[in-house]
Amino acid sequence: MKTVLIPEDIAEVGKAYLRERGYAIRMGRGTDKASLIADIADVDAVLFRNEAYDRDVLDAAKNVKVMARHGVGVDKVDLAYAQELGIWVTNGATSNSNSVAEMTIGFIIALGRNLLESNKAAHAADYGFRNRKAGMDLEGKTLALLGYGKIGKLVAHKAYYGLGMKVCAYDPLMDQLDKPDYVQKLEHFDDAFRIGDYVSAHYPASEQNNKTITIKQFGLMKTSAYFMNLARGELLVEADLLEALNCGLIAGAALDVMDDEPPKAYNPLLGLESLLLTPHNAALTSDAKIRMALFAAQGIDEVLTGKVPSWPVNKPPVSRAHMEAL
Repeated sequence: MKTVLIPEDIAEVGKAYLRERGYAIRMGRGTDKASLIADIADVDAVLFRNEAYDRDVLDAAKNVKVMARHGVGVDKVDLAYAQELGIWVTNGATSNSNSVAEMTIGFIIALGRNLLESNKAAHAADYGFRNRKAGMDLEGKTLALLGYGKIGKLVAHKAYYGLGMKVCAYDPLMDQLDKPDYVQKLEHFDDAFRIGDYVSAHYPASEQNNKTITIKQFGLMKTSAYFMNLARGELLVEADLLEALNCGLIAGAALDVMDDEPPKAYNPLLGLESLLLTPHNAALTSDAKIRMALFAAQGIDEVLTGKVPSWPVNKPPVSRAHMEAL
């Protein structure tokens, strides 16, 4: 019987999918490095969430043939080393795209209509707030997308058809992507910051992409504009966002992700009323959690039964699963 390690719990439907197909499940004792190394030594597969898999952890994974991401991003896995070791890495490429896109629209509305401050004022019976700070209509405003992948496309569709916004997007692969007429292609990364009333980041973390949003970009934005990041905290220099908000370079921001999660209690961003924060839960609707668990479990079963996975992140030239079958 093959064993699947699950370091952090998932929806029951994913575990049931694996058990019904004859797999044993080992719930991990933790997501820290020491626990992962201890738990991973003799399992055949890992269904992982946000924990990190560096060379040390992968070296301990002597029998692992497949690692399946509960979600999409795999930036915490040493993919090159997994490839070298013959380990398949899969994800649930479409499992949470709509959930994150819906949260993006929610951020746009919340920022533009001052929902957090309005809620606070109403609870304090402060109805004078309605005359002190007016929100903005969204129809006709410009949404600038950084990244036009699965999530970016859904955000564009919802913003254009649902809110009547103008939409533009920057993506280095834009010429290879299917783009509707209502999305304006931007030639340069910085153009999004110059043009957008809302600038929303939806591109992956990587060595090339990390720390690409800095005070330079915030300085290009309109003082009435808002910045949003629902991708990865590593993309942003947080100290520069703090400066931009404190100096009034931009009107406000919303983050679902941060560089250090959870942030330390002394992080100065936590005290800003102009910053809307959510705890990296844009993708964690009850519906998306079911899809993420199922798609990850499916990826494990596909590899361990000799099939090509539906959502591969890599493709080992010689896989451990294939060698075992021989």
